[in-house]
Amino acid sequence: MTKLNVLSLLLFLSLSGTAQEVYDLKRCLATGLEKNCDLRLIRNEQQISDNNMTWGNAGFLPALDFNAGYSGALNNTNQEYADGSNVKNAGRLNQETAAGLNLSWTVFDGLYMQTNYRRLKEFQKMGELNTKLAVENLICDIAAEYYNYVYRNLRLANLKYAVSLSKERLRIVEARYNIGSMSRLDLQQAWVDFNADSSNLIKQYEVVYTSGITLNRMMALEDISQPVAVRDTLIAPNPSLEEKELINSMHQSNVRLLLSVKNKTVGELDYKTLASRNYPYLKLNTGYGYTKNSYGSGTVNRQDNLGLTYGLTLGFNIFDGFNRRREQKNAKLTVQNRQLQYEQLELSLRADMANMWMAYKNNLKLINLESENAGAAHENYEIAIERYRLGELSGIELREAQNSLLGAEERLLQAQYNTKLCEISLMQISGQAVFYLE
Repeated sequence: MTKLNVLSLLLFLSLSGTAQEVYDLKRCLATGLEKNCDLRLIRNEQQISDNNMTWGNAGFLPALDFNAGYSGALNNTNQEYADGSNVKNAGRLNQETAAGLNLSWTVFDGLYMQTNYRRLKEFQKMGELNTKLAVENLICDIAAEYYNYVYRNLRLANLKYAVSLSKERLRIVEARYNIGSMSRLDLQQAWVDFNADSSNLIKQYEVVYTSGITLNRMMALEDISQPVAVRDTLIAPNPSLEEKELINSMHQSNVRLLLSVKNKTVGELDYKTLASRNYPYLKLNTGYGYTKNSYGSGTVNRQDNLGLTYGLTLGFNIFDGFNRRREQKNAKLTVQNRQLQYEQLELSLRADMANMWMAYKNNLKLINLESENAGAAHENYEIAIERYRLGELSGIELREAQNSLLGAEERLLQAQYNTKLCEISLMQISGQAVFYLE
């Protein structure tokens, strides 16, 4: 590596150590739940469902209208009477002025209003469930990205450690090369390995930066590129999950299943809405108003009316081309389909649960195995570097010991990260994602 490259690397590393805000998982989740734009959109949709949940929207309340108007007619009239006389009037103006209140109210419509009110209530509950689903998804997405960021930073630390090991080896080789006890080939190989480790380190900085940007985007921070420092310095999966408890919780709390149940209920109410057309309807109409008529001809110059009007309308659709029967049959099929969709979703969730549970248990075993491997690899490297300092071990053998150590640590980190992802998925499927807020 040239001096310029070495200086560039050191500058890069120093810039990465600037002051950063410290976040733990709870702070990330709290920030995301407050600012995330997608979640705010879902909450507005829920508010719309809440606003629609009214007696008036269901049709229970009457409609009251105020009407006022004026009309006039300018006519030339010619009247012939039975006795043969003839009366002509030119430019006669007839006027009418009216104002009044009109009230219309559906008294009975085959229980349509009651069914519609229940539909609106179900839509309100579905709005709440959709918000809850969005919250759970966001919690799991942020948690997964948070631990991805932790994992990338831990891997970054391992690569820094790899660079320090290669640097120590390079120091030993340079010292021996200067006194003539090592060849230039050994020196060149040490430089190559040091450069390779440094290159991997620089690439990992980019990976960490990208993960930080993703985390900031989920939290909807104004400065999307602001450096993020996480409080966690290790990934510690929860090893005490119980499969039966997760399955029971899934059936009781999984929001997707609850939404599927609500969807079926809405289908049943849609059928009842159509069935209401099998009954007659009764409507009440009443009004109170004032009417003034002015006549330009005739025996009456003006007429005023002030009073109440009322009436009842009873109706029943006798025949509509069998459309009611067709629509009700289709509504029944829709209810059956939504029941099948629920069963299909429940089966899919149980399959996902089984797959994730197997992956979770296997990764827990891998953590124990790789922990032992990492300890053995570290001890092996300590022996190798000591023998290398004494000149009893070649550079290739030392490199193999170094790679074995880094590989063991990388596999341990990967197993811990994979286990955490399985844990997050299991908590999401079982409807317990809010656990990460506690």
